[in-house]
Amino acid sequence: MINEVMHIGLTVSDMDKSIAFYRDILGLKYKGELIMEGEETDLLFARKNCRARVAYLNGSDEIFAPPIELIQFTDENAEENTAKLTKISISEVCFNVTDIDKVYEHLLKNNVECLSAPQTFDFTKSGFGKSKALYFKDPDGIILELMQNIE
Repeated sequence: MINEVMHIGLTVSDMDKSIAFYRDILGLKYKGELIMEGEETDLLFARKNCRARVAYLNGSDEIFAPPIELIQFTDENAEENTAKLTKISISEVCFNVTDIDKVYEHLLKNNVECLSAPQTFDFTKSGFGKSKALYFKDPDGIILELMQNIE
C-alpha cells in the first residue's frame, strides 16, 4: 500500500534561520521552496486563509534519507509552541502511494481520522510538479500524510 517515505515535515517559526541550520550546520542540500495558499491549502491544513512557506532540503551524498520539508505558517493565525522532548509531536511523515483515492477509502473504512479528502496541487511553476495529498492522524493524533505524484 505504501511505497516509500516521501519527506519528513517540520513546522518552524523562522524559515531563513531553519534553512541555514539544516543546510549550513547539518549539511543538507537546499532544493527550493514554494508558497502554499488557496482553497486546497485551507482544506489540506484545515485552516481558513492559510498561507505557508515550504522549503525542501535533501539528504547528504553520504546517506540516503527522505528530504526534510520545513513549513512556516505566515498567515495571521500562525501558532507558536515551545518544543518539549516529552511531548508527542511531529509535523508529518509523508508516504508515497500510487492510488491515493483507494487508500483514502481504505482509511475511512478503518475509521481513521482524515483532515480532508485528497486535494490536487499544481506546483509545476515552482519545479515540484503535480500531486494529490491528504493528511490523516495515527492513534496518538500524530499527523501523517499521503501523496500521489501526478504526471
